[in-house]
Amino acid sequence: MYQRILVPIDGSATSELGLGEAIRLAQLTHASLRLIHVIDELSFALTIGAYGYGAGELLESIRKNGERVLHSALDAVKAAGVEADTVLYENLDRTVQQRVLDESLSWKADLIVMGTHGRRGASRLALGSSAEGIMRNASVPVLLVRAPQGTS
Repeated sequence: MYQRILVPIDGSATSELGLGEAIRLAQLTHASLRLIHVIDELSFALTIGAYGYGAGELLESIRKNGERVLHSALDAVKAAGVEADTVLYENLDRTVQQRVLDESLSWKADLIVMGTHGRRGASRLALGSSAEGIMRNASVPVLLVRAPQGTS
């Protein structure tokens, strides 16, 4: 059964749903989790334009937020009695999807668990879908935990 579960997290409520499911699976199978947070180029670029920060200052702020997201998630995992580690990637040259797929291979994950908004139609086209790309290209099973309908 699953012994190494990769869990991409971004701090959103949907991401927390995925983390909760990964914790339950890990408890059942005695698996360890790897929690990863990716600072990606698109988020970085959009934030610079929106808030007028200098690139260095903004990157440090985003990095600290990523560390907080990972620390909070790790606390929840440890409280549940599950073994885990964390990785923060500054991914300014690859997509989130590429980074997660690379990590699943290099860490030898048995499963990827992640939250998804389950967007359809124009909103999916406009916002893209890392979850869909990961699901389509992963070499291991992917469990997508969908947000309840009507949430964003």
